[in-house]
Amino acid sequence: MKLGPALVKTVRHFFPQLNDWLQALPDTRQAEACTYETRFLAWWGIGLYLFGLKSRRQADFRLDARGTKVLPNLNRLAGTQQTTRPVHGTLDHFVGHVVPSGFAAVRTRMLRQLIRTKVLDPARLLGYLVVPLDATGQFAFRQRHCDQCLVQRHQQTTIYYHEVLEAKVLGPADLVFSLASAFIENADAPTPTDRRRSAEAVKQDCELSAFSRLAPQLKQEFPQLRLCLAVDALYACGRFFQACQDNHWAFVCSFKPTSLPTAWEEFQSLLPLCSANRLERHLPGGVRQVYRWVPRVGYTDSQGRTWSFNAVQLEETVGDQTTTFAWLTPLPVSARTVEAIAIQGGRHRWKIENQGFNRQKNSDLNLQHLFSTDPEKLKAYYYLLQIACILLHLLEQGSLLRRLAEEYGRTPWQLFGSLKNLAWLLLESIRCSTWSSDCFAPEAARLRIGFAPFNSS
Repeated sequence: MKLGPALVKTVRHFFPQLNDWLQALPDTRQAEACTYETRFLAWWGIGLYLFGLKSRRQADFRLDARGTKVLPNLNRLAGTQQTTRPVHGTLDHFVGHVVPSGFAAVRTRMLRQLIRTKVLDPARLLGYLVVPLDATGQFAFRQRHCDQCLVQRHQQTTIYYHEVLEAKVLGPADLVFSLASAFIENADAPTPTDRRRSAEAVKQDCELSAFSRLAPQLKQEFPQLRLCLAVDALYACGRFFQACQDNHWAFVCSFKPTSLPTAWEEFQSLLPLCSANRLERHLPGGVRQVYRWVPRVGYTDSQGRTWSFNAVQLEETVGDQTTTFAWLTPLPVSARTVEAIAIQGGRHRWKIENQGFNRQKNSDLNLQHLFSTDPEKLKAYYYLLQIACILLHLLEQGSLLRRLAEEYGRTPWQLFGSLKNLAWLLLESIRCSTWSSDCFAPEAARLRIGFAPFNSS
C-alpha cells in the first residue's frame, strides 16, 4: 500500500523546509563525536509517534534496520546518509541536548507555514482563527516524581501529577493543531494554607496562571494573527478579558450562572426585552435550534474594571430533550453571525478534547507514556508528539489518503478502519516497502491537497 509515499508527499507539500528547520535545532552535542545528523535523530523521535510506538525501546525492535527498508526510507526522508540506525539511548541523549524550546520553535514554524499558505483559512470565524484553550493531565504518580510535580490530596491519598495548558488552532474538516503550550508546574500548585480550596478552584487557579504565561508567548510568536480564543467558564474573569483586550484578540467564552452571577441575571432579565434578536433553525433528524442574544451585558471584575459583552443563548431541542448553551463574546452578534459564533466559536471548542487530547491519550500516540523521567526531556518529547500530530492530521484528513482509498474502491474509513490501523500500516510501510523516488521529487510538493474528515463517506 502506498501509505508511506502519501506521508512523504504530505510533508514535502506543506513543509518543504522541514529538514532545514530540524537541522537548525540547538543541538549541543559535541560535533566531532556525533554519529547521527541532527535532523535524522529528530525524525527518529518524531517516528515514535508517527508509527505508534509505545516506548523508546520499541523503536529498537520495530525500526530495526536489519532485513527492513527502515534505514534507506528514513535517510531519504531526512536527506541524510546514515549507515546505521540509533538505539533508544542515543535518541534520549540527543533529546537531552536540545532545549525543549528548540522543538517548540519547529512547531511554530510549521504553523506559520500553514497560516501563510492559507491552509487554515476555511475555518476562520468572521476573519479570526479559532483557538480553543484547555488544560490536560499528562502523568500521575503515587510518589513525587520531580520538583515540578503538582500535588493534590484526597483524604488519605496524595497524588503527584503533571498538566499542560494547550492552545490549539482549528482548521477545516477535523484538523486541530497545537499552537502554543504552557506547562503547569509546581510554582502554580496551592500552598499548604490553600489546601481547603475545592479541586475546581485549584484547577482554575493553576490553569489561569499558566494562561498568563501562555498569552505573551502566543502574542510574540504570532503578533499579527487575528485570534478568537474559545474557552470554558473558568476563564470568565478580568484577567482573561484584560489579556484579550491588550492583545487585540476576540473570544467566545462559555457563560454559566455560577461563573458571573450578576451578569447572568442581567442577561436573563434582558432576554424578554430583546424579542427581535432571535433566529430559529430546523436541522435534519428533528433537531430544533433557537438562538437568542443580548448586546452589551455588563460586568465589573474584582479589580473594579468594567466590561461589556454580547451574550448569546442557544436552546437545542432533540425529541423532548432541550439543552441550553450560552456564551459571552465581543464579536458583533446579529442574525447573520450568531449561528457561526455559537457553533464555530462555542460548540467546536470540544474539538480540543476529542481530536486533540483524547486522540493523543487513547491511541498509539501515547501522550501519557513516560518516555523519560527527566522533566525537561518530557517537555521535549511532548513537542515531538505535537509535531508528529500536525503531520498525521494533514495525512489523515488530506485528499491523498482519499485518492489512495479510491484505488481500492473504498473510503479511508472503510479501507483503514481506524486511526490506530493507519499508524500500524505506516510502520509496515517504512519497514517493508521502498518509498519510490517520485514521492521525493520536486513535483510532489506542487500537489493539490484538500481536506475532509477521515470518517466521512
